[in-house]
Amino acid sequence: MIRTLKYALSKILKPLGVLSLYHITLAFLGALRYGFPSKKLKVVGVTGTKGKSTTLELINAGLEAAGKKTVLASSVRFKVGENSRSNSTGNTMPGRGFLQKLMAEGVRTGCEYALLEVVSEGVVQYRHRFIDFDVAAFVNLHPEHIESHGSFESYRNAKLKFFKDTEKYSSKKDVRFFVNQDDENANYFINTVKKESVVLTTKTEKELKMRGAFNLQNAGIAEAILRFLGVSEKDIEKAFKEFAGVPGRMEVLQEKPFGVIVDYAHTPNSLEAVYASVKGMFNGHLIGVFGSMGALGPLGGRDRWKRPKMGEIAEKYCKDIILTDEDPVDEDPAQILEEIEMGIKNKDKVKKILDRRQAIKVALDLAKAGDVVVITGKGSEPYIRVAKGKRIPWSDAGVVKELLGR
Repeated sequence: MIRTLKYALSKILKPLGVLSLYHITLAFLGALRYGFPSKKLKVVGVTGTKGKSTTLELINAGLEAAGKKTVLASSVRFKVGENSRSNSTGNTMPGRGFLQKLMAEGVRTGCEYALLEVVSEGVVQYRHRFIDFDVAAFVNLHPEHIESHGSFESYRNAKLKFFKDTEKYSSKKDVRFFVNQDDENANYFINTVKKESVVLTTKTEKELKMRGAFNLQNAGIAEAILRFLGVSEKDIEKAFKEFAGVPGRMEVLQEKPFGVIVDYAHTPNSLEAVYASVKGMFNGHLIGVFGSMGALGPLGGRDRWKRPKMGEIAEKYCKDIILTDEDPVDEDPAQILEEIEMGIKNKDKVKKILDRRQAIKVALDLAKAGDVVVITGKGSEPYIRVAKGKRIPWSDAGVVKELLGR
């Protein structure tokens, strides 16, 4: 009830400007309390729809290969030097001074760099303000959080605001903006800031250990940023060859007799990218296990538009489709699966199993030699969000290993 009330109040206060004042005040007070730590670090911020965490982890791997200590904050984990913990907050970019405190810990323990994942909802709430970025990077843009922002254009504008505000407010002398030129929205970002401060990137040609053709672009932008930060080609190559990937991102849990892969893909574009990459890795059939996130409160419908589209993509690539809970939150779980199924013409391919553990078990039982089971939507998230704010401890990878007897 309280969470629903807070959501409703935010919708009322936002047009009045009160909410913006509230958020920017919190951002300033957080920076003030911890002594504006970003001024004492080289700070890299990465924004986009998918691949942010992987890009940051590649940058982190390169810096560590060069003997540097880092602070890292992403949807996957929080790290200061050698101390790392999973991000179980439910927020990629926590507020109320969290990032300032993390960076202050980094300064105190001798870190030189801070690597931050910057998300649109965090920008709208001014959580990027009073952080002096040396680097702002854009990886890609696809429709997401449409209900939250009101339109794709508003979603894109939130990402652009990160670039604009970095150029306007960062106190750093040599700020650079890295843009993946292969993305169809690249020109919006290129034209938002001064041309001389923009660095265009494309797919890397270096050898990668991690899987996924789409990771070539993530590595390309990481490579360019590492060069800007002064990391040698030798250290970049070493890091890229040794970095196996982010847990829950194209994570290969088994290759034979059949493959099992866990990935965070939860949008149509990212789902298709994963399926397309996986098709090139295995000779057999693809078995897809996925759902869609529900919405908070009685209003319902977090990005409902994408549900049938994801069903359509699954039908294109998968022999068997098992629809299951992802994070139903306050929506009817069965209704979410029905909306995904609307995009699937051949209903014979579909099984709807709300219990995610049982859904994974059925998928593993269906798999034959050469096939691959692809479990998407949650990645390394440590819980399933259900009604009334309840969180059920969870691990896709953990359940797979248990069912496979490991």
